[in-house]
Amino acid sequence: MLKLFTAVAAACTLSLTACQQGKGANNTADSTVTTTSTTTTTETKTAENKPGKMASNAEIIARKQVPVLCYHQIRDWRASDSKTAKDYIVPIAAFKEKMKMLADSGYHTVLPDQLYNYLTTGAVLPSKPIMLTFDDTDLDQFTIANPELKKYGFKGVYFIMTVSIGRPHYMNKEQIKQLSDEGNVIGSHTWDHHNFKKFAGKDWETQIDKPTKKLEEITGKKIDYFAYPFGLWNAQGLPELHKRGFKMAFQLAEKRDANDPLMTVRRILDSGYWSAKTLSNSIRNSF
Repeated sequence: MLKLFTAVAAACTLSLTACQQGKGANNTADSTVTTTSTTTTTETKTAENKPGKMASNAEIIARKQVPVLCYHQIRDWRASDSKTAKDYIVPIAAFKEKMKMLADSGYHTVLPDQLYNYLTTGAVLPSKPIMLTFDDTDLDQFTIANPELKKYGFKGVYFIMTVSIGRPHYMNKEQIKQLSDEGNVIGSHTWDHHNFKKFAGKDWETQIDKPTKKLEEITGKKIDYFAYPFGLWNAQGLPELHKRGFKMAFQLAEKRDANDPLMTVRRILDSGYWSAKTLSNSIRNSF
């Protein structure tokens, strides 16, 4: 966000502030995830997750939350980076240490379809499931994060802000398609990081419909998942996401909407200040 071109610089400055506000609400659920003992990775047993009766919102809320981590830039800090910005910039060595910690701790990455099936039907997940998500299309997610995930057989979810595609320091269409072809999931993150709570009129077309169509053209796949810019959402806008066929939407760490938990899935920001041990503790305490 620090290196954004003029068209989106203001939006990403707001992103730092809004995400900071959201990351403190790390509520812990007290029910247990249904898991299966396995050593396989993200693709684990999706085909074997037989659909059952669709769960009610209350049943979805009652299920143990699966940890979901949120990343932005993966690069070393610069002298010009502010204290707030460093929360969103994970230094390369620290990121590598954290991925190794997850692997050594027995975590298995899951993708949104697996999480959706678990929440809605109770489908079985691998042991110690976790989801890794990346926002804003930053190039270092492709050049640094993706190779590190591959090292451990991990997969990720990349929420793409389409205004930035092909710009300096951002992924291009070919890189986005490669991530998708390699088994990662591409999700929608609006056109230019516009605040979801302020959507009105043509914003739904500009920020949701057109970007989603563009991502579907790039990947050749339906886009089923959305992440709110700044992690901000309001209940009034959730029916618009349902209307457009989204299966789940991801916020940051605030409380889920009891009437629409699938559209308010929680994530925590992995701070650039955190050690691998701090991240491990936060995962246990926040979900």
